[in-house]
Amino acid sequence: MSGPTRVAIIGAGIGAQHLAAYQNLPERFSVRTLCDTDVDRASAVIGDRTSIRVEPVFNSVLNDPDIDLVDICLPPHLHFETSMAALASGKHVVCEKPLVTSLRDADALIRRASDSGKLLTPVFQYRYGPATAQLRALMDAGLTGKPYVASIETHWDRRADYYAVPWRGTWHGEQGGAVLGHAIHNHDLLCTIFGPVRRLSAFAATRVNDIEVEDCAAISFQMENGALASSSITLGAAGDTTRMRFCFENLTAESGSAPYAPAEDVWTFTARGKTTQKQVDECLASVAETHSGFTGFFAALADKLDGRGGREVTPEDGRRSLELVSAIYHAVRNAAVVELPLAEGTPLYDGWSLSN
Repeated sequence: MSGPTRVAIIGAGIGAQHLAAYQNLPERFSVRTLCDTDVDRASAVIGDRTSIRVEPVFNSVLNDPDIDLVDICLPPHLHFETSMAALASGKHVVCEKPLVTSLRDADALIRRASDSGKLLTPVFQYRYGPATAQLRALMDAGLTGKPYVASIETHWDRRADYYAVPWRGTWHGEQGGAVLGHAIHNHDLLCTIFGPVRRLSAFAATRVNDIEVEDCAAISFQMENGALASSSITLGAAGDTTRMRFCFENLTAESGSAPYAPAEDVWTFTARGKTTQKQVDECLASVAETHSGFTGFFAALADKLDGRGGREVTPEDGRRSLELVSAIYHAVRNAAVVELPLAEGTPLYDGWSLSN
């Protein structure tokens, strides 16, 4: 498209981080509006950026012909309604995680996006950074071999002050606990690297905080390609740590411990089998610099809008993440091994929240 994509951000919470990322790409995006019912909060986020207006009414954004893309940064239970309305108004839609709160709503939203001819893009910014670009280059060069095993740790510290926000820690407001709100990005990254999940089993518990939803979980995955993976989750760690390890036939990739941006941390890539460390190091040296985090996410979206897609997050990626959430909660509640994919008529297709 000609000229920067004109953006309205809905919600000044995590929307502040989205705004900073858009402004790292001034030739590709122009944020025109920050919409929030809390005008003072939105004004504080904007500061002295006089080119951005504060708008407290969502429908005013939908009726604005000068907005091309609506970026939804609201609590999860509002995502479906606002995304559907934005697509119906002829806008592209970016929506924070979780995309919606059931597979039924995901399928309805994907149909609406397809019918509208507009882009629907769930937010998974963990995919973007130098470490993931390096691992992708090693995979593309054939240096990894087949995947064997992966381990994912989402060990964060969340206490009573975090849950002072009324909608957090509740089934109605947050729609889930640590599985949904904290580990969903890491599980997306697992599937981005190892491929789709074929079956899983899981345990979850509320052990750390006085909340409705889970704050600890242990999950086992079998991927479609036969690889195995485990995910350990807690909100009761001393500090925030995200750690990932991917063991391939000819290489092991291990992250640092950065909690919010693992792909921006320094990873180690160690050769084994048929791959030599010299081959690994030469491949890594050839990887170009890349945008990270939200900036990388929006750069990939801009490429798609310009007709050069391939790195963007798709609606199907968003559905896959919700499919995992649904399967995990079903496994927890029924002590079951759950087979994927999940279609209409399968358990929890209409939603996993206990408030439904």
